[in-house]
Amino acid sequence: MTYKQTLDYLYAKLPMFTRVGASAYKKDLHNVIAMCDQLGDPQNNFKTVHVGGTNGKGSTSHMLAAVLDQAGYKTGLYTSPHLKDFRERIRINGKMISKRFVVDFVARQKALIESLNPSFFEVTVAMAFSYFSSKKVDVAVIEVGLGGRLDSTNIITPDLSVITNISLDHTNILGNTLAAIAAEKAGIIKKGVPVVIGEKHNETDKIFLKKAEETNSEIIFAEQKLQVSAFERKGLYLNLTLTGDDIMFEDLQSDLTGLYQLKNIQTVVSALLKLIEIGYKISVTNIYSGLRSVKSLTGLQGRWQMINDRPLTICDTAHNIGGINEVIKNIDNTNYLNLHIVIGMVKDKDITGVLKLLPLDAHYYFCEPMLERALKVEELASQAGELGLSGEVFSTVQLAYNAAKNNAEKDDLIFIGGSTFVVAEVL
Repeated sequence: MTYKQTLDYLYAKLPMFTRVGASAYKKDLHNVIAMCDQLGDPQNNFKTVHVGGTNGKGSTSHMLAAVLDQAGYKTGLYTSPHLKDFRERIRINGKMISKRFVVDFVARQKALIESLNPSFFEVTVAMAFSYFSSKKVDVAVIEVGLGGRLDSTNIITPDLSVITNISLDHTNILGNTLAAIAAEKAGIIKKGVPVVIGEKHNETDKIFLKKAEETNSEIIFAEQKLQVSAFERKGLYLNLTLTGDDIMFEDLQSDLTGLYQLKNIQTVVSALLKLIEIGYKISVTNIYSGLRSVKSLTGLQGRWQMINDRPLTICDTAHNIGGINEVIKNIDNTNYLNLHIVIGMVKDKDITGVLKLLPLDAHYYFCEPMLERALKVEELASQAGELGLSGEVFSTVQLAYNAAKNNAEKDDLIFIGGSTFVVAEVL
């Protein structure tokens, strides 16, 4: 098979969460264990850092990988979903997995795939572990797909676990309270492995503390370790200073300029300090250079990403209440004349909860991304209208985006979001 035929086979053969939702989620680790067993358990051949959480885990994973790259490590990075190219999910020092490896891996594992009927995600996790092992990476940063306890990535024993935050998302699978979701996320905390928690919260702290006690794991709350004492957006960078007991990172620069990255950077630097403590050779210079060039080093896209300057056009993959809350803070901190919002969503999210957060004084361009999980645009517009949000309906993301571009003046702001898949189609 060619590369395209291989991807077509995977998409057609395997249930894919991003397309069909909860029906693709496998609530046990049997398939990924079986696949990796057949491959000789490649996940045991390199060091790992495991990153979970509701929001920010992708940015956090990319930042950690960028710094490890700058420290001279051959660094794998596994993330999901992809925006434009399947190979974005699996990288080494920023370079995507080769098409040849994808084709050969699927060809070799086809009989097992046919017999196990794994999910798309299970196959890609096994592929990533196999690739990182074959290329002899020093360390791989592994982003959790969904939840933690039963996530396919959770067959690793990492050097460090990181949980960014907890917010209500995937409640039909993970539970409808912060405590229930935290319990699932806490499943990545392993025996004797330290864990960094990105955000403190009364409802979730006790869950993490209890799990860490059970596993005899050191637990570090990032916001107790380091505090953001100053920050400003300056050109293409977010400048900040982190301070803690007997430590200061002054004038850190990040090329990820969303204000929500302040929490993520706080988490990342806390995690890096722990890695240094357990023996990783990472200098302060590596931390500064890695954070300043995350996008170029790792290929990260879709996080408060500017795609045009006049009119200022920003896209962001935030898609739940926690993420949209952060987007609104960024919009409120941006200068513009009129606000245009291109929005589409998937149907298994808290639609009403997200729409209630959106500004009434924007003009909306409602659309739906091209996948089975997409919320019908008429339903989105109807629910939005009931909450006082007004705009027009478009059958595709591209038509909505084109209309926003045609209507916007040079000093306006166009924001594109509501779903990773809306952003993917624009990019």
